[in-house]
Amino acid sequence: MYVTDDSALAAPAAEHEKVVGELRDRTEILDALYRFGLGQDLKDRRLFASAFAADAELDFAPAAAKWGGRPPVMAGRDTIADTVLGLFTDRVDTTHQVTNPRIAVDGDTARLTALVEAQHLLVADRGTFALLKNPYAVGLVRAGDRWVIRRLRIDNAWYIGDPAAIFAA
Repeated sequence: MYVTDDSALAAPAAEHEKVVGELRDRTEILDALYRFGLGQDLKDRRLFASAFAADAELDFAPAAAKWGGRPPVMAGRDTIADTVLGLFTDRVDTTHQVTNPRIAVDGDTARLTALVEAQHLLVADRGTFALLKNPYAVGLVRAGDRWVIRRLRIDNAWYIGDPAAIFAA
């Protein structure tokens, strides 16, 4: 599930064009996750939706299980955008920080492992919050010159605060 390769690049250093192509892919792959986070933080539907393939799936159940939540897997770019942004817009402020990315590219598919720290605050009550440290397992596909998320599985390493209050529909 997680990317545990012992090197960052697969292309040999002497093959400059392959290295440049691989670096471009890796930058675009990571950018898909950045669009996911910043799109939520800014409540920017266009940016958020651009992170996903039309047939994407988002599975938040592993994380939610840590505090007793049982959300269904969200399927489809529009459903994901409508659900997530509908839950947060005008109700929850978020900030996402992405770290420790590991990427494995296999032709037109890729896997990304990252840690994402997500802070959530209720707009109406700043004392109600949830700070989550989540391992992400991301499957991506090439979409022209960029990459998009096909499957995103979010687990939870730890949290503080009240995630049930943040994620209550």
